[in-house]
Formats: sequence, C-alpha cells, structure tokens
Amino acid sequence: MRLWPQFRSYVLVLCGLLLPAVALAADGHDPVAPTGLKSEPHAVASMESFINFLHDMGIMNMTPGAALMMGVGGLLIFLAIRKGYEPLLLVPIGLGAILTNIPLAGIAEPDGIIGILYELGIHSGLFPLLIFMGIGALTDFGPLIANPKLALLGGAAQLGIFGTLVGALMVGDIPGLGLDFTLREAAAIAIIGGADGPTSIYVAGALADHLLGAIAVAAYSYMALVPIIQPPIIRALTTPKERVIVMSQVRHVTQREKILFAFAVLFLCIIIVPSATPLVGMLVVGNVFRESGVVERLFKTSSNELLNIVTIFLGLSVGSKLAASEFLTVQTLGISVLGLAAFCVGTAGGLLMGKLMCWMSGGKINPMIGAAGVSAVPMAARVVQKIGMEYNPNNHLLFHAMGPNVAGVLGSAIAAGVLISFLG
Repeated sequence: MRLWPQFRSYVLVLCGLLLPAVALAADGHDPVAPTGLKSEPHAVASMESFINFLHDMGIMNMTPGAALMMGVGGLLIFLAIRKGYEPLLLVPIGLGAILTNIPLAGIAEPDGIIGILYELGIHSGLFPLLIFMGIGALTDFGPLIANPKLALLGGAAQLGIFGTLVGALMVGDIPGLGLDFTLREAAAIAIIGGADGPTSIYVAGALADHLLGAIAVAAYSYMALVPIIQPPIIRALTTPKERVIVMSQVRHVTQREKILFAFAVLFLCIIIVPSATPLVGMLVVGNVFRESGVVERLFKTSSNELLNIVTIFLGLSVGSKLAASEFLTVQTLGISVLGLAAFCVGTAGGLLMGKLMCWMSGGKINPMIGAAGVSAVPMAARVVQKIGMEYNPNNHLLFHAMGPNVAGVLGSAIAAGVLISFLG
C-alpha cells in the first residue's frame, strides 16, 4: 500500500502527457493543411486519425523479444545500482538496451544518435584505443615489476582465448546447432576470454566485422559480471587453507623503473608483434602520462574526463546491440555461450597456475590471485581481495593481484596482435 501514492502519481502524470496527443488525434484536423480544400466529414477524419495514432503507439508495436531485451537492460541497471556490479559499464549498457528496443524510435538506426556513436567509435575502433589510453593512465606497473614471476599468471589466463578458439571451430561439427564459424570468426570470438572489452572490439573489427556487435556485448557483459562469475570458480578450484595464505610485502618500485618498463614493453611489441602496437602503444601513452609526473593535465584528462566521456558513448553503443532482432539469434546466443566458456576457462587457467606456483614456492603465493590474470582491470583484482578478506580479514591481496591483472592486460593485447598477424 505504501507504493500506491507513488504509482497513482505516475499514472496521473502519464495521463496528463497523453491527453494532448489523444485530443489532437481525435480532432482530425491537420494544422498545416491548406485551407479552402474540401475535407472528409469531421467524424470520419477524427476516427481515422485516432486509429492511426493507436497504430503508431509504442505499446501496439511492442514485440515479446523487444520487451524481453528491455527487461534485460533493466536487470543490468538493477545489478549496477543495488549490487554495485561495475555501474560505469552496466548503467550505460542497460540504458542503451532499453532505448534501442523502444518500438519505432529508431535510435540505434544508422541515422539515430546511438547508431552514429556506434559507427564513429565502435565500428572504426576509435573508442577501444581511447579506452586503452585511459587504462594505461590508471595502471600502476609497480606490482608486476616488483614481482615479475606473477606475469606467468597473466599468461596462463590467456588459456581461455586459445582454448575457445579450438572450441568455436569444433561447434560446427555438432549437428542441429546451426553454428559454423570460420577460423577468423572463431579467433574474434575467442578473444572474449581475455575479459578485455576494448581488445575484443578491436580484434572483431579486424577479423570478423559482421560479428562485432555480438562480441562487444558478450565481452563487456562478462567484464561487468566478474563479481558473479569468478567467485564460484575460485571457490571450486582452491581450498580454504590456500585462501588464507598471506603474501609478504614486495619492494618499492621507483619512477625510473616504471617508465623504463613501459618503453621496454613497447620495444618488445615492436620487435615481436607489431600488429599489437595500436593497443599496447595507447596503453604506454597513458602510462607515461601517469608516471612522468610533468604532464599532470594530460594525465588527469586521459584518466578522468576523456575516459568517462568515451565510457558513456561506448556503453550506449554496446547496449544498442542488445536489440531483440540482433541479439535473439542462434549465432549471437552461441557467441555469448562461447564467450562465457572462454572467460571461465581463462579464470581457471590462472587459478591452476596459481596453485602450481603456490606449491613450488612452499605456500608463499596465494593461488587466488591467479583469477586476476584475466585483464578485467581492476574488477578481477577486487574480487580476489574481497574473497581473501572473507576468509582472513587481515589478508590484503589487492596489491599482489594487480600484478597478474596488469600482466593479463598486456597478455590479451599481445594475443590479439598474434591473431591479427596470422589471420588478418
């Protein structure tokens, strides 16, 4: 009963907004029609206008699929607001899904506002590269430099990419599914396993442009849902004894080391995988802004204002691909399932490598930090920190988990370069 006054107010407001439109439709007169022309009887014209008005109402053109996808958009917003699951991603994606599925609105069409944003930023690959610059500005390579062996965890987490590449090729042999992906398409789908939205968009644009929308939706959805997906996998592959392991503090890393490391990464990229330069290069640009200490304005812009603006536009653009006509297809649903499998396998790969390193170090490494090897920065590292504190309130794993997390970013970018180099 407490909700009734609010509901009644909403109904009254909606009625007030609709009454002028209904009255104008029922009047039957065209305010811009030339005067002096003989018109139909007023009653007939009024009825036809009112019928046309009803036909143009959104509710009359709503399909079950569109209603379902609007509900999905609402669910994403609910998870962001009530559960705190990556609101910077889920809120704009959810809003984009709702706006796109409004009947007759055409907001996601090529000439609609979100359609224009999609073409300019997603289809061209601009938004992913700008996001990577912002990630670089927010990234501290210190944990990885201080404990270089943690890079193995980031490498192991890339198992999801190459494992799903094989899986995507094999699903075509399963009768009745109707899925038959080429090698280029399978590679574009597999990169979702890196849990890196910008990289997934970049690779999809280079290898399988026609699958870009479905891949972008899957990649960003799973990135945002890291707090839901990863904890069960972590608990399944680690023991209570392993979860309470406290890792020792690592040494302090100087500014000079961080700058040299950034350029070393770029140099190795140039030598080994030049095709990964756009992603790695923009990451280095942002990181040098951060670590140089002499371009504070550029650092703040790339890590705050510019990153926030691009995130808004990218989230709405990704949400526009949740249109019922595009998303509720066998191929798109198959890509979503394969993407989830890739993410889970990647998380498991990092955890298994963490268990191996824990055993080899005599119990000095908490294997849970292997889950942060996927490049969902910093969501995966925060999940590890949260679970660690559940079992030991004095166990602060965030700094240690950021090592494999940063390595995962570099690993997924390099894996993307390798795939583009071989298949592009």
